[in-house]
Amino acid sequence: MFSRFRSSPYWKPTIRALAWFPVVMFFADHGFSYGIVQGRSMQPTFNPDSNQLWKDRVLLNKWAVTDHKFERGEVVTLISPNDPKAILTKRIIALEGDTVQPLKHGSKPVHVPKGHCWVEGDEAFHSRDSNTFGTVPMGLITAKVTYVLFPFSRCGPVEKKPISRRVTSGTVKLGRDEDYL
Repeated sequence: MFSRFRSSPYWKPTIRALAWFPVVMFFADHGFSYGIVQGRSMQPTFNPDSNQLWKDRVLLNKWAVTDHKFERGEVVTLISPNDPKAILTKRIIALEGDTVQPLKHGSKPVHVPKGHCWVEGDEAFHSRDSNTFGTVPMGLITAKVTYVLFPFSRCGPVEKKPISRRVTSGTVKLGRDEDYL
């Protein structure tokens, strides 16, 4: 049976295609891929049509998160701190060293510790974000959302939003070597 398959005209193209499979998988896992944004938490940036008939398809840049250098206002995907099976799409509001005033009335300001960030959805009243679960370790960020691919009428780069007035920019004080062990 194997010799009959080798004599088939599809043998060589099949082997060539299979040889590229690991390259394609590496690129999808570590390079670029696309995602579907569901829900209302990022309206009006994503899914501005409230009937949810069309869900936005976006380009995810996974390579950009390998150095853990993020900017305030960037949109990222991250593993939910509450449910490791869920992937969230949120905007980075504050970085390590910053102080944030949470949206809950009467809450005390939160200092963002080293290696963490504060993320929020653009639609504050329909979002489970750092106002619910607190600061997020940057290691949970899986990709930067860079472009809207679909619907075609909104195709283009995802814009960074300016810093919220609830954020006071700060710096992380350089520590001892033990901080990195």
